[in-house]
Amino acid sequence: MLSSTYASVSKDAWPSSEAFDLIASALSDEKERKDAIKKGGAIFAFTLKNSEGEQKDWYIDLKETGKVGKGLAPEGKKSSGMLSMILNGHVYTSTSTTLTSALLLLSSQPHTVR
Repeated sequence: MLSSTYASVSKDAWPSSEAFDLIASALSDEKERKDAIKKGGAIFAFTLKNSEGEQKDWYIDLKETGKVGKGLAPEGKKSSGMLSMILNGHVYTSTSTTLTSALLLLSSQPHTVR
């Protein structure tokens, strides 16, 4: 279940985007967020392709805010090193909302790193 303090960033036409809601939920925990920022130190950008071939972008800011959002980076910021992944298919979600499990879920899907 998502934290009530976080608005969903997923889009129905991009089923894999549900993983970003899981990550956002995990990052809503202050201890988890601080630990992720300390370990991540970067803004990660992801490009998802849906079954119609359309693409949308999401980011995870593990450099400053610990927030997840739509686009390649927060407004006025750049992705660090431009890690961009084209993900196809569906992410099968579970009831687990830990950051580690959400990131593993996302990265286990077929993808191409640019």
